[in-house]
Amino acid sequence: MNQFEMMSLFVLVAELGSFAAAANQRGVARSVVTRQIAALEEHLGVQLIARSTRRQALTSAGKKYLEHSKVILDLVQRSEAELIEEQINPTGNLRISLPLSFGLRHLSDLLMQFAQRYPDVHLDLEYSDHLVDVAADGFDLAVRIAKELALSDIVRKVGECQLLFVASPSYIQRFGEPKSIDDLSEHDCLQYSHQSRWMFSEEGKNISFNIKGRIKANNGDALAKASAAGMGISLMPDFIAKDYLRQGTLVVLKHLDPQPPVGIYVALPSNSYIPERVRLLVEFLATELPDYLLRD
Repeated sequence: MNQFEMMSLFVLVAELGSFAAAANQRGVARSVVTRQIAALEEHLGVQLIARSTRRQALTSAGKKYLEHSKVILDLVQRSEAELIEEQINPTGNLRISLPLSFGLRHLSDLLMQFAQRYPDVHLDLEYSDHLVDVAADGFDLAVRIAKELALSDIVRKVGECQLLFVASPSYIQRFGEPKSIDDLSEHDCLQYSHQSRWMFSEEGKNISFNIKGRIKANNGDALAKASAAGMGISLMPDFIAKDYLRQGTLVVLKHLDPQPPVGIYVALPSNSYIPERVRLLVEFLATELPDYLLRD
């Protein structure tokens, strides 16, 4: 019998006023109840119930323990009831960190579908390319696009995207098209604000390449506009590049190796219980996002 069970049995004995009555309600022998209360008293190091041949009564320690036990058991019962209710009818707030461009393009519609499916779940959406600490910054989950994630994160892959080397036809006409990775050192390369190097794959090997260029930005759409305006070469995800490719304002650099897919992940706090509403959203994204990306 664990601590909560012994505590519950003690409360029952105290409320019914006798070991026999408690044993009768539990459907066990009186000796079983007596032994469990004795074990609880030994564990606590105090006598909770004073016994005599004619009566039993709570000691001062027993009265205090009874008061605290009722509060604790009530909290446990309410918590269990709320968890059961949440599984039947998910409720509560979901604070979510989303990458700006991908979030607005591909997650907003899906999140509205999720909100319609679960009307008692409230969504607090933060669109930003700033990398958050999910637990420390108070998020329930974060969607991240990355080749690698911190080992401390609990993650679930929900999709993937492709990185493309692109430039505008006007840029290629003026400066030529790089024939190899080494040629990039002679070109303006547009970069994210937190980058000084590009990490990519060539002939199956991971390569880190120091890049230079006049334009930096903290958002992929801003870099796409700059690249389409002829300001340099970009390494960008296909979900940003595709509209420019359709319009012909950007083209894929055909002499550079295609890059392996980059994962789209949901990251969760690693040190906390996962509420049902969070689990449902993760499953929803894992199921719906791949098909949504194919249709788009």
